[in-house]
Amino acid sequence: METLFVFDKRNYQDCRTAFRGPRNREYYTGDYSIEPGAVIDVRAECKAVGSSSIIRLRSRTRQSFSRTWAHIREDATDVAVLCFVKLGRLRVSHQRGETLAQAGDFILTKSMTPFSVECEPGKEGLLELLHLTVPMHLLRRVLCHDVTTGFCVPAAGRNFAIAERILADLFEDTGEVKEHVQQLLVDTALSVLAEAIKDHESCVPQRQTLADKRLQDVLRFIETHLSDPKLSIVMVAKGCGISPRYLLLLLKLHGTLFSTLVWDKRLKTAEQWLATSGAGDAAISEIAYRVGFKSPAHFSRMFKREFKLSPRQYRAAAAGTPARKAGALVVDGGDSRH
Repeated sequence: METLFVFDKRNYQDCRTAFRGPRNREYYTGDYSIEPGAVIDVRAECKAVGSSSIIRLRSRTRQSFSRTWAHIREDATDVAVLCFVKLGRLRVSHQRGETLAQAGDFILTKSMTPFSVECEPGKEGLLELLHLTVPMHLLRRVLCHDVTTGFCVPAAGRNFAIAERILADLFEDTGEVKEHVQQLLVDTALSVLAEAIKDHESCVPQRQTLADKRLQDVLRFIETHLSDPKLSIVMVAKGCGISPRYLLLLLKLHGTLFSTLVWDKRLKTAEQWLATSGAGDAAISEIAYRVGFKSPAHFSRMFKREFKLSPRQYRAAAAGTPARKAGALVVDGGDSRH
């Protein structure tokens, strides 16, 4: 595991920018604050497994976090946070109202819908959370219908217990479990959690307008055909059974342009692959073609413009490879994966 951040009286005001971890990747953009008080003690540790992260947060201090539409437009990272509340409580405000999650509960939030959360220590004077941050496309593989931000149920029953135990054991692993086995265990925990979620009557498909459904179809089509360099407004509109004009209207309501959405998605997908693979797994040119670039040179220029590092430098930084071995300057950086 690695330490994401430690805040106390000396540095708690730095939390607004430092909460995303030393590589600026572990959380998505939002407004994070720590309430001043006699005791300020906040610590988060992370165990990265592929494109997911297991994070344990412990705190003796009240905190708050909010993610708005402005943050979503700035950072369209599409992930879910599946959280076990061990101690304390979370008060989550979202589009459907407010949810209170207390010790012993399981709660889910999603980065592509606005929400705010207040984190409060319990009677023991301590807040403790164990959560799995996972890309939404992985969650959709095991949970076919949508679950709203703020979904909260008691983490009772065998399925929740098994999933939590897997995640807790993986978090404490000191390197004995091989990487591919870690990934299998995270996939298993995710499948078990999906079954636990489905078992609850409160887990019902989210009511959506026709425009919302159409927009989801568009986003899924783009994600599925991202590797096609000929991906265009006409192609997406035809694939989704709508007109190009209506597609542009949907994206306008979403606050983005077609070209911006596609290039952002391509670069973020490439960033995830670079951060979780080595040179022996996939060459940079292969990654460029996988996400729809016509040439590795164009990919490198676009990637460096976005992340301030070349793809080779970014991969080396993510792996912690010394510059003399990677042949590149190793600098912490890159966009958020979660």
